[in-house]
Amino acid sequence: MTPSRDIARLLEIMAALRTRGTGCPWDLQQTFETIAPYTIEEAYEVADAIARGDLDDLRDELGDLLLQVVFHARMAQEQGAFDFGEERGLTAKAVEGLWERIKRAERAQKGNGVSGKETASTLAGIAVALPALTRALKLQAKAGEVGFDWNDPRAVLAKIREEANEIETELAAGNRATAGAEVGDLLFAVVNLARHLDVDPEATLRATNQKFERRFAAIERALAERGKTPQAATLEEMDELWNEAKAAERALRSRASR
Repeated sequence: MTPSRDIARLLEIMAALRTRGTGCPWDLQQTFETIAPYTIEEAYEVADAIARGDLDDLRDELGDLLLQVVFHARMAQEQGAFDFGEERGLTAKAVEGLWERIKRAERAQKGNGVSGKETASTLAGIAVALPALTRALKLQAKAGEVGFDWNDPRAVLAKIREEANEIETELAAGNRATAGAEVGDLLFAVVNLARHLDVDPEATLRATNQKFERRFAAIERALAERGKTPQAATLEEMDELWNEAKAAERALRSRASR
């Protein structure tokens, strides 16, 4: 199928952005893994526009999502897997900042639901339909742009301890519902720590989920060798096997790094 003129032009632009020596520094640094969070974000913004019944916004967000599709397809083409910017002289960080400025300008042009002399909130324009961890990360980053932020990750760690202590206090008082609500504050603080450590909380949690699955599978295999199931095992027995699986992974990583 021959792409339309507009699609063909978009493919040409992406190819130019990814051309070594003359392309965009930020685009050249990207991989499937680094672009994936942006793709997820754009997909959720499409879903958000649909939920709000805003077809004008949907049109724009579909264009942003299409750009993500083209980006992935171009990287795949460069690897021979499959195939489907006017700014120059900018560093990768500057280009990333430029992208955010463009997004803010687009949102300002739409008005963000603000009319007259009202001032748009610093936090306006962050899609409600984003995954909670991703949206928390973006809310914190926006607030940080105007100085509402800590300067030291250890200060965030102290906040995490404070939130955990509040949960403990509520549990001691028998207030399970209130303790449950405080868990949200704890999660929000943990996301903030991830941000200060330049870690994507969504990607980190996915990796941890995979690690949990891998180690629990090791527990199941070890129990099966003993002729037992997890249901028939004690917590102490499974905890011991968990530690063995954890130690085995560390030993494997140590050998691989030599």
